[in-house]
Amino acid sequence: MITTTTASAESGESGESGERTVRKNSPGAARGPRRTGRIRRIALPYLLLLPALLLELLVHLVPMVIGIFMSFKELTQFYIRDWGTAPWSGFDNYRVSVDFSAPVGKALLHSFLVTVGFTLLSVGLCWLIGTAAAIYMQDTFRGRGLLRALFLIPYALPVYAAVITWVFMFQHDNGLVNHVLHDQLHLTDKPSFWLIGDNSFYALLTVSVWKGWPFAFLIVMAGLQNIPGELYEAAALDGAGLWQQLRRITLPSLRPVNQVLVLVLFLWTFNDFNTPYVLFGRTAPEAADLISVHIYQASFVTWNFGTGSAMSVLLLLFLLVVTGVYLLLTSRGRKTADV
Repeated sequence: MITTTTASAESGESGESGERTVRKNSPGAARGPRRTGRIRRIALPYLLLLPALLLELLVHLVPMVIGIFMSFKELTQFYIRDWGTAPWSGFDNYRVSVDFSAPVGKALLHSFLVTVGFTLLSVGLCWLIGTAAAIYMQDTFRGRGLLRALFLIPYALPVYAAVITWVFMFQHDNGLVNHVLHDQLHLTDKPSFWLIGDNSFYALLTVSVWKGWPFAFLIVMAGLQNIPGELYEAAALDGAGLWQQLRRITLPSLRPVNQVLVLVLFLWTFNDFNTPYVLFGRTAPEAADLISVHIYQASFVTWNFGTGSAMSVLLLLFLLVVTGVYLLLTSRGRKTADV
């Protein structure tokens, strides 16, 4: 009897241990820890990005929302101390901004056209010079590292220090530009005014290209590192020249890099405020009246923050539309190329 009881007890314990073993080896038991680990792996990147996202919201999104709210109010110098009490104007600020027959709208349209022309020329020249320099730097020669470092100096310099240096160089009486062009090369009849009048556009374009092309050079040079050298060797064996290699290999391989580069340069240049402000001061010449400085003048010089906010919102909408259309066209082109 004792033996039977002991055997039954042992069989019961073995049954329970067997049930525990089956429970541990069941798919549901293993799925729980795996699912928890997968959730942790998925959530970890978002948790790491959360501080940057919160800071981005505080720095950009909150002022953007406040600016949109201000664009619907008649906010002038009379309501600066308590701008919340400014009367509600609805879409009046937007109507004034886009009324191109009135002085405010006509001045904004002129500034917009100047900015478009300036941006297209600056981005095109920056890309062209940067790409040419990056392709030239692919060959190995003595002093290549030093030359690369010299090319990156304009991009590494602080904006204010670099632009102030150009202000002294563009001076009418004792500037280096007039000294070289007029006194040494005799290309002009008399010293030119570079910071006022029509020449101010070329002065601004020169500084912008000088400051921006090293960034294009850096990005294109990084993109060239991903092109296999065997492609150029095979093309050379097939009799392809330098121009054919550039057209058939280099530029198609750089297409994804150039798509991002052109978009970034466009947004930076169109929104550039530091360069014209340091170069010309609070009031830019009419030929170099970029829209960023124009909005600043409408807000902080004439003290009409409602109209200035409306202009800023219109600029934001324009850049969003251009960016969306550009991304749509480039994505279609990429799909067509893949097919």
